[in-house]
Amino acid sequence: MVSVFQAIIIGLVQGLTELFPISSLGHSVILPVLFGWHIDSNASNYLTFLVATHLATAIALLVFFWRDWVKIVKGLFRSLKARYVDPDDTYARLGWLLVVGTIPTGLLGLFLEAELTKLFASAKIAAAFLIVNGIILFAAEKVHKFKKREAPGEIQSDKRLSTKLNWKQSVGIGVIQSAALIPGISRSGASMTGGRFFGLNNEDAARFSFLLATPIIGAAALLKIPGMFTASMSSMRVAAIIGAVFAGIAAYFSVKFLVKYFQTKTLYPFAAYCVIAGAIASLYLLVR
Repeated sequence: MVSVFQAIIIGLVQGLTELFPISSLGHSVILPVLFGWHIDSNASNYLTFLVATHLATAIALLVFFWRDWVKIVKGLFRSLKARYVDPDDTYARLGWLLVVGTIPTGLLGLFLEAELTKLFASAKIAAAFLIVNGIILFAAEKVHKFKKREAPGEIQSDKRLSTKLNWKQSVGIGVIQSAALIPGISRSGASMTGGRFFGLNNEDAARFSFLLATPIIGAAALLKIPGMFTASMSSMRVAAIIGAVFAGIAAYFSVKFLVKYFQTKTLYPFAAYCVIAGAIASLYLLVR
């Protein structure tokens, strides 16, 4: 059982940590234990509850980037109609980069998510991987340093994404992103690390990560959302809906903040948070 109060807290945390590169799944596993809540992170009802919050996050992303998605969908249809992807068609090319980037994560998630969740969904392991996530973020900032500051803004960013990334690199980002199937590893952090590895700056890597997250999170949640309507969820359905609402609100304001933040700022604060929080949680869980 998840109470309404717990649903609000978990929903807010999920909405924030899904887009901040600090692992929403890791926090969803660790926090109930730290707070002394008697919630089984492997229970099917709790996983269904988390699915509802993920769906709300995907909806928030879709709402925030709806102008981009209209352009991307139109670009995809233009390329399908022409049977050709024009290198100068920014949104057609960006659309197909997102399609190929979604495939590896979708396939790996479909076949491995249940096994990985069962294997790693303990608070101690999630805390340890949170430290690993911080180290990955530190490394991401060291991968590629830009000598020239590029103009911020969604048009410039979309143009750079469509020209700087190729199909293999987009697939590579998708593969790297699948590491987030392990609690403690951040999906946005992994995909941003992949973007940095392939030469993107933080603004462009974050933008591609957020766009890539929308179909991945949304499709995964929609596949499992029928679980919300089973008899076993009847006692938690209201809590799940409330948690989802708060997750969606938190996600919307998170992405609004992060889009501006990464125009000039780095991953270092999030890396430091993950290492420190993971270390403190690990110590607490070992001695409690």
